[in-house]
Amino acid sequence: MNLTSLLTVVVDGVAYGMLLFLFSIGLSITLGLMRFVNLAHGAFAMCGGYILVVLTGRLGIPFLLVLPIAFLLTGAIGIALERTLIRHVYRKPELQHVLFSIGLAFAAGAVANIIFGPQQQPIALPGWATQRVEFLGVVTSGYRLFIMASGVIALLALLLLINRTLFGARIRAAVDNRVTAEGIGINVSGLFAAAFGLGAAFAGLGGALAVGFLGLDPSFPLKYLVLVLMVVAIGGPGSVGGSFIAAIFLGLADSLFKYLLPEVGGFVIYTILVLAMVFMPYGLARRGA
Repeated sequence: MNLTSLLTVVVDGVAYGMLLFLFSIGLSITLGLMRFVNLAHGAFAMCGGYILVVLTGRLGIPFLLVLPIAFLLTGAIGIALERTLIRHVYRKPELQHVLFSIGLAFAAGAVANIIFGPQQQPIALPGWATQRVEFLGVVTSGYRLFIMASGVIALLALLLLINRTLFGARIRAAVDNRVTAEGIGINVSGLFAAAFGLGAAFAGLGGALAVGFLGLDPSFPLKYLVLVLMVVAIGGPGSVGGSFIAAIFLGLADSLFKYLLPEVGGFVIYTILVLAMVFMPYGLARRGA
């Protein structure tokens, strides 16, 4: 076993975990706030990825400028879908949530296949992203470091938003008691739309960042769905900190065990999920999943 290679795998695992965090935080917020089981959440990540591909690859817009565009545009699409379609499903049984949202995921994949084709989408990363970086004997790329920095910034921004702003206070009030929140004048319906759009926006950002790391094709909405659900279940619905810890842990575990035990490494994280659900059925945040 080469220590340098092992440390490089650790860095890759942390970067992978950051992407899982960005993918999952919107679903965690949606499930924790609205009790809506949104299995189409990966479609927003795919949307952000294709926005990046079109704007950088076909229109030549700089990579760093496209990232906030992908964030905002995917968030706007999420709000539009919530206002026109998804809001009508909230009060339906959970099974209808699942069937409706998984149908949206398949539809999104089919639309992407029609427009872009089934192949992986190539993307030309900027020079700083492909540059090799060596730190304390660990060799990685500028892109992986950028992904990790983006995940940390997203974590801090969400913690600040939820814990230190009026918007966050209203979200916590609506989660604790919707009837009381509406009784004191909080527009819970509008709050739901904003929270849904915020979650979609972070998924879009994660999808845009993932193109150069994980690739992008029409199967993207379902390819990482199980891992995203694992992050939410272990971290606890509605918990930003819990989702972050769970995402980093799963990203590290997946990368390390695939490196150390390639024959069975792909199954280890599912064993971790089973054990977590047996011994921590309410997740790290002690909230029912």
